[in-house]
Amino acid sequence: EKAKKNLQTEESKIEKNEKTNIENKREDKVIITDDLEVHFIDVGQGDCILIKQDEYNMLIDAGDNEYGQTVVNYLKQNGVSTLDYIIGTHPHADHIGGLDDVIYAFNVKKIILPDVIHTTKTFEDVLIAIQSKNLKITIPNVGDVYELGDANFTILAPNSDSYDNLNNYSIVTKLEYGNTSFLFTGDAESISENEILNNNYNLQSDVLKVGHHGSNTSTTSNFLNAVNPKYAVIQVGTNNKYNHPDNETITKLQQKNIEIYRNDLNGTIIATSNGKNIKFNTKSSSQQVKSPTTYTNNESNTNNENVDEDYIGNINSKIFHKPTCHTLPAEHNRIYFSNKEEAINAGYRPCKNCNP
Repeated sequence: EKAKKNLQTEESKIEKNEKTNIENKREDKVIITDDLEVHFIDVGQGDCILIKQDEYNMLIDAGDNEYGQTVVNYLKQNGVSTLDYIIGTHPHADHIGGLDDVIYAFNVKKIILPDVIHTTKTFEDVLIAIQSKNLKITIPNVGDVYELGDANFTILAPNSDSYDNLNNYSIVTKLEYGNTSFLFTGDAESISENEILNNNYNLQSDVLKVGHHGSNTSTTSNFLNAVNPKYAVIQVGTNNKYNHPDNETITKLQQKNIEIYRNDLNGTIIATSNGKNIKFNTKSSSQQVKSPTTYTNNESNTNNENVDEDYIGNINSKIFHKPTCHTLPAEHNRIYFSNKEEAINAGYRPCKNCNP
């Protein structure tokens, strides 16, 4: 009888422990095996984000062409040999320029690109690299969920088949790890943000990668309220000629007491999550002594860093423009040139409004 009672007591303890473990798992949502690292790599006026969880790796964008080897070296220094996912948010050079170098250098399992063709050598180089490695392009479908170790990410955009502006083709993803979350927006502008809002997804995220380098064409008040982040990261180059980030965007973030991190002030930024809390490797930009130098539209950028392709031509009028010109042609009438000489040699003449 005594042995029977002892056995029943032990069984009761085991059952109680099992219930406790189940409740703990429910509370934490996932079983945490290793920290999540999100590296916002400093590639000047461009985007590049490495995400690591345990032995799983993901890369979102790779900066401009000149940063390809920089990104490759950074990934190798951080122990990356295989990339489970590569996302090229959209075909602008400051996002996909370095992707061909990355594709050649690493074992890549899946590459996700938006369903849009771009007539630039940069885009062609990426396609050639993909073909040379016998990879297939995965087109993003809104609502699709992918696993990255104990983390997962959901595709939130693009939501339409066609846009006048390539920025709105940007693949937007929400990454979740335990009870922490990150929202990556590429260069998605207000049109895309409104489409995402209309889908009624839970956008609340601890960290927001601010859209389009902090431009005032992104980060609408409604979108920012829905995301309601604690931290904002702006991938932006020092002294860039586009005057990014825009003061309007910075003011919106400051009014909500969001901690701001910027590549131009902080260099490469690393956020680490244990599934409950997020820590950064540097102080937020509001705590930095250094202040950014800004330029007017007529002043030059000494670093010669680009947000988009340098010049946009109109195939009908044979005129080429700056990407900031207010008389840009519709997307289907555009052709892109990397420099003035290329445009002029193709028979195009400069726009009188923006004087490229």
